[in-house]
Amino acid sequence: PCAPVALVALSFSGAIGLTFLMLGCALEYYGVYWPLFVLLFYFICPIPHFIAKRVSEDSEAASSACRELAYFFTTGIVVSAFGFPIILARVEAIKWGACGLVLAGNAVIFLTILGFFLVFGRGDDFSWEQW
Repeated sequence: PCAPVALVALSFSGAIGLTFLMLGCALEYYGVYWPLFVLLFYFICPIPHFIAKRVSEDSEAASSACRELAYFFTTGIVVSAFGFPIILARVEAIKWGACGLVLAGNAVIFLTILGFFLVFGRGDDFSWEQW
């Protein structure tokens, strides 16, 4: 009963995050679409987790080197996603207001991704594989 509500809430928060990103690009005052490259970071962010989960599926240790490496790569991807618009604003490729909107969108999207894995990644009755 909780999974459909969580799915709707995660969808709503993802839409809000993407709205911030689009506002940072499409408002006439900003008018530059360079921040859309942040979408690549959103897509590659869960990949290390999926690889680590597939590789270390058989070992149920509290901590494994593969899982720790996946956390490291994921952290690098998230930090890069926050650094990219700051660098674009610093070299004046985008305006600082657009940078702020993209950073707000990043925070919402990455919290949505984290929420997705917390809600659907446990492996009990409801798992992300069924969606």
